[in-house]
Amino acid sequence: MQQAKWIAQRQARVLPTHHFHVVFTVPDLLKSLALYNREYFFRRLFEAASGTLLELGNDPKRLGAQLGITCVLHTWTRDLRFHPHIHCVVTGGGLNPDGERWIAARRRYLFPAKVMAKLFRGKLLDVIAKDWNAGELVCPPDLAQPRAFARLKDALYKKQWVVYAKTPFGGPAQVFSYLGRYTHRVAISNQRLLSLDDGSVRFITRGQKTATLSADQFIARFLQHVLPSGFVKIRHFGLLAAGNVNTKLEAANHLLQKACVSPPPKMLLPLLAFFIALYRPPSVTLDWRARLFLLTGFDPLRCSICGAIKLQKPLPRPPAILDSS
Repeated sequence: MQQAKWIAQRQARVLPTHHFHVVFTVPDLLKSLALYNREYFFRRLFEAASGTLLELGNDPKRLGAQLGITCVLHTWTRDLRFHPHIHCVVTGGGLNPDGERWIAARRRYLFPAKVMAKLFRGKLLDVIAKDWNAGELVCPPDLAQPRAFARLKDALYKKQWVVYAKTPFGGPAQVFSYLGRYTHRVAISNQRLLSLDDGSVRFITRGQKTATLSADQFIARFLQHVLPSGFVKIRHFGLLAAGNVNTKLEAANHLLQKACVSPPPKMLLPLLAFFIALYRPPSVTLDWRARLFLLTGFDPLRCSICGAIKLQKPLPRPPAILDSS
């Protein structure tokens, strides 16, 4: 229900335009540093990923507009290994600097993947190196010597990082569906757990493939993905940042809505106003059960096995009739 409520709240802020899905990943060489500095590393991931997209979007040679970005942190693979990466939902265009024009991006292309990867690598490694030299990071055993960190940094700069764009979203409805799958979610769902036999846990990884881990190993992998207390794994930047919701986001939404709706001929305006006044649909307030069903397709009143209604509200009792005699 928390997931459904969150989707309903986000629905009002998704712009009516196409969206892109960009994923920022980091090499395995950074794994130990990330595990010893989890909250720090996750925060820097958000900053580097969003900063990369915003910088390329504001570049006049590419788009010259401020994008709207929603970032979601993931830390797991299908077999529960530690693999921090950022999923980004990016608007297919942005608001120009003076806030008076929406600049649309191409339908199937945002920015070159290699350009995004190099810029993301530079931003993340630059801030990590500065904080390391300032003594603000916890030192993993494999990086105890200063030369070890220098070798790691050189290897990371030489390595080709992977940033890729998935199939673009077709419209706002697909954005809701995607975001809903990753809110209020942990590393593995109950449906993927198959068995616990002789101290081993067997679970589904992908498709028909499975993995079997000892109970200790399973718990150890699972606990790697428990986020620091109070850490927010979904963040918004650019047009969707909290400071722009009531200003730039409203302006962008107005421009997009205006572009989508062509004004009717002037001679039809009086007739259109008459029908609008004649038909005013009643405002309906949905209870939590109805809203949950509309947003998720789950009916809490219906048995998932037999399909019968298992919970019903009792009918109100008729008022007692007093015998006047």
